Amino acid sequence: MKINDALRLLAGFMVLLSVGLAVYVNINFLWLTAFVGANLLQSAFTKWCPAIWFFQKIGLKE
Repeated sequence: MKINDALRLLAGFMVLLSVGLAVYVNINFLWLTAFVGANLLQSAFTKWCPAIWFFQKIGLKE
């Protein structure tokens, strides 16, 4: 798996997880969805994402 694929997988999973938690546990889990969205926006402008650093550390390739 490449870094870009892993990043999309992680973002999609986190959004679905947070929406599910908001529906079944507590509405405040939507803040996690907002955080994921804000991180995606900032990474589009800065070309830097903490998850990419982590994926590189575990050995995924560009």
